[in-house]
Amino acid sequence: MFRIDVSPETDAAPPASNDRVAVELLRQIAIGQQQQNKLLESLVQQNNAAQNQRSSELQQWKNANPELSKSCRQAAETLSKVQTEFLASLTEEIQDSEDHLIEGEYMLNEFVDRFGPRLAHLNGVLQVLAQLGSGEPASE
Repeated sequence: MFRIDVSPETDAAPPASNDRVAVELLRQIAIGQQQQNKLLESLVQQNNAAQNQRSSELQQWKNANPELSKSCRQAAETLSKVQTEFLASLTEEIQDSEDHLIEGEYMLNEFVDRFGPRLAHLNGVLQVLAQLGSGEPASE
């Protein structure tokens, strides 16, 4: 038959002390943290570079199109007023039909279908106009 010996070997090296094991684990943790810090620094630098490039391109566009940038700013201000009125009517509609919205899924779906896309598109257009019209074009 087969026989498996699971007894420790007598000529094996003595096990490391608990203190040495703990120190080694802490050293490995510290090395891992240093690597994570380097990666995070690299990510921050990449994000900053991309943001600076976008900002530079936007400023170049504003410098090349100062009148259009001004028009975008004025349009954003007007559209902001429109958005405020739209939000006022939306909240009034919610208050008027609170019970129906809570009780019936059909009414909630109708409400979202009625106001959701318009609100999303209005916000998107307003955001673009505000970004293109923000700040003053740099003088050359």
